[in-house]
Amino acid sequence: MLLSVPQPLPHVTPRPATPTWAFAITIVRRGDQFLLVQEDKPGEPWYFPAGLVELGESFPEAARRETREEGGLEVRLTGVLKMVHTPLEDSARMRVVFVAEPVGDTAPKSQPDEHSLQARWVRSSELDQYILRGESVRQLIRELEQGAMIFPLSVLETER
Repeated sequence: MLLSVPQPLPHVTPRPATPTWAFAITIVRRGDQFLLVQEDKPGEPWYFPAGLVELGESFPEAARRETREEGGLEVRLTGVLKMVHTPLEDSARMRVVFVAEPVGDTAPKSQPDEHSLQARWVRSSELDQYILRGESVRQLIRELEQGAMIFPLSVLETER
């Protein structure tokens, strides 16, 4: 019986890793209201609590931290609306959009600090009163109001 002997693989040069920026975005909903934060300079637009995932931090941890820092609220994450990957010429951006609800009755942040100027509960009918950070604010709120599928948090796993 003739056995084949495995041949060594040709030398393969590993490709460099793609630098990827990871962001967590949190859409906090309270009934028909959504939490918006005004970014950290006067005249800046309004957006959802969002920011970079820090080293050693998971996406959900970043979502809760950014909401606490920018919006002044503790939240319970209820699911994932979407994950968005944007390949760029020399890097990539990965964003996970969470849906959350406030924990308790704490009012949103009203005093400016290094994270944001203020936060407010806003209805979709009031969005025209705000300078928004792009059409995505309206689009994401519209998706939720129209019953978009919310994925369980278990779609995000930590590699072991």
